[in-house]
Amino acid sequence: MNMKVQDVMTTDVASVHAGTPFRDIAEVLITHAVGAVPVVDGDGRVLGVVSEADLLRKEEFREQYYREGYRPPLRARLRARLGQEGGARTKAAGETAADLMTSPRRHGHRRHDHGRGGPPDGRARGQAAAVVDAEGRLRGIVSRHDLLKTFVRADREIEREVRVEILGRSLWADTSKVGVHVHQGVVTLTGEMDRHSAARVAVRMTRRVSGVVDVVDELRWKEDDTPTWSGG
Repeated sequence: MNMKVQDVMTTDVASVHAGTPFRDIAEVLITHAVGAVPVVDGDGRVLGVVSEADLLRKEEFREQYYREGYRPPLRARLRARLGQEGGARTKAAGETAADLMTSPRRHGHRRHDHGRGGPPDGRARGQAAAVVDAEGRLRGIVSRHDLLKTFVRADREIEREVRVEILGRSLWADTSKVGVHVHQGVVTLTGEMDRHSAARVAVRMTRRVSGVVDVVDELRWKEDDTPTWSGG
């Protein structure tokens, strides 16, 4: 029912080592059409991630600070005075993956625990996160592109899962009068159930099905057994 990390991650992952030169990293990103690449040691343990943004920062700083006669905007000058660009300047001068990478201490990688759990935080460098095992070895990588795969399931697959897994097996209630219609990922539940609480559970569980964009609740019920707020 819930999408696992192993269902969406890319396992054929290009990686580089700490000593990989700037130009070679750029070639890996271009050749494999990816926005970020993991940096691993000799045992395959993830040391960090280098993204397109990390590489482009070199050109950015070259334009901003080394062009003859160029004066940075006031905001940039203030950030520099406050020492907020130290890390960025260091990366701009970097020549190897070790210099350019973002380490797990600053952007934690997703640990792969037998495939359980939701997708990793999309705020990682390059909008991608490395997936590692308990020993920190690279298992795959999850990007925004991978996460979008959860929304491209066929309507008929979603309908079948709602009917069989949710209404047929997961609810201890009579669902024989419940109708399911799916169009472009939007699930509409119609019909009648015995209790309001069961209808609410059906809607909530349907929202968790992979590929469901939204749920339209048109269910009716015979008995309203939900708690009533007194307003006091």
